[in-house]
Amino acid sequence: MRSCASDNVKLAESSKLQLNNRKDLIESIAKGFVGFAAAATALASICFDSPAFAESLTVAFPASRAPEQTMVEIFPLKSADAAYGKISGMLSTLGDPFTRIISPKEYQSFRIGSDGNLQGVGLFISVEPRTGHLVVLSCVEDSPAARAGIHEGDELIEINGERLDGIDSEAAALKLRGRAGTSVTVKVHSGKDVGRESGIREVNIPRGYIKLSPISRTIIPHRTPDGHLTKTGYVKLSAFSQTAAADMANTIHELESEGAHSYILDLRNNPGGLVKAGLDVAQIWLDGDETLVNAVDREGHTLPINMVDGHAITHDPLVVLVNEGSASASEILAGALHDNGRAILVGHKTFGKGKIQSVTELHDGSALFVTVAKYLSPALHDIDHVGITPDVQCTTDMLSSPKESLLKNKSSVSSLEADSCIMVAEHELDVQESRGTAS
Repeated sequence: MRSCASDNVKLAESSKLQLNNRKDLIESIAKGFVGFAAAATALASICFDSPAFAESLTVAFPASRAPEQTMVEIFPLKSADAAYGKISGMLSTLGDPFTRIISPKEYQSFRIGSDGNLQGVGLFISVEPRTGHLVVLSCVEDSPAARAGIHEGDELIEINGERLDGIDSEAAALKLRGRAGTSVTVKVHSGKDVGRESGIREVNIPRGYIKLSPISRTIIPHRTPDGHLTKTGYVKLSAFSQTAAADMANTIHELESEGAHSYILDLRNNPGGLVKAGLDVAQIWLDGDETLVNAVDREGHTLPINMVDGHAITHDPLVVLVNEGSASASEILAGALHDNGRAILVGHKTFGKGKIQSVTELHDGSALFVTVAKYLSPALHDIDHVGITPDVQCTTDMLSSPKESLLKNKSSVSSLEADSCIMVAEHELDVQESRGTAS
C-alpha cells in the first residue's frame, strides 16, 4: 500500500497558507470555492488500491501551526464504512456537527443538488409515512417520466422487475438514475386507483438529461387598497445550486416583461447550498458597492465581501419570506437584502447556520466537509446559532379582510391564497407603495 503522508503534508501546507492569507479566503469565497482548512482541523486522506479497499488507513493531521509538522497514525481498517466511522469519530472531537465526512452515495446526491443536473427520468419520490410505500411527489416538467404519464401520487411497485417493498427513496432513486439513452421499466399504481388491480400499469421510461431548476414562479394579480389591479411576481427559490443565479435572472426578466410591479421572494425551507450562488443572487437585486456579507476567519478577523459596481435587474418593491427552515446561503441572501434596505423580511426566525465550509472530494468519491469561517450579516449581526428575526411575523391579524381570490393559475390558488405569509407580504408591499419607498 502506498503512503499518503507526503501528499497530506503538501495539502496541509497549501491549506494552511490559504487560511492564513485573509485576502485569499475572501477571494475564494467570492469565487464559490473555499480552500481546505487543515490547520485547525483533522486532515484525513483515504488511500485506496483500486478496485478493492486497502487493509489499512493512513491519517495525517497537523500537530502544530507549523505546516511541516504532522502526526501520522495507521489504523487497521478493512472496509470503507470502518474508515468513515474512524474519521467521523476524529471529527466529532472538534465540536462542530457540520464538519463531517459523507459517503460516496451521499456526496453524489449532494452534487446532483448543487450542480442542478442528473441523468434519469425526472421523478421526485418519497416514502409515505402511513403506508411505507414509495410514492411520486412530483415530476420534473417535460421530463421522460412526465411524458410517460407518471403523475403525482402514483405509487411505485417495481423497478426493472424488482419489488420495492422495504426499499427507501434514495435506493429507489439510484435504480431510476442511469445513463441517458438507456431505459428503465417501472410498475405503478395510479394515484387515483391505489388498491385496485385495474390501476396497476407497467411503463418503460427512457432516461435523459434532467435539469433541476431551483426556481418556480407565478404572477399573483393583486388589488391595492385604492382599488388598482397590479401584478406581484412570486418567486420560490428552493436551493442554491450552480444554476440558481442564472435561473433567477431569467425569471426576473420574464416577470418584468409580464408586467410585475412588485416581488415576493420565498426562501422558506431553503436549506442553503453554494455560498457563491447566494452572493450572486443578492447582486441581482442590489446596486453599487454594497457589502453582501462579512466573513470571520479563525483568528477573529472580520472581512467584508462587497459587490463591485452592481446593477439590479429591478428596483420594484421586494418582500422576502423566511422561516426556521431557511439556513446558510438563504440567511446570507436574506441578510444582504434586508441590511442594505432592499427588502422587508416576513415570516419566522431563520435556522441560524452561519458557517462557510470547504468540500474536499476524497479518492473513493466520499467527501470531507470542513468549516473554515463563519459569517455575519452586512450590519454585523451574528447569524450562527442565532438566526435572523424578520421585520414582520406571519400573522393575518393586521389584515382587515380576507384576500380576494385573483390567481389565474387555479392549481396555485388554494396553496398561495391560503398562505398567511404571502397575504402579509402583499400587505407590506402595499405599505411600501403608499410610502413611496420602492427600492
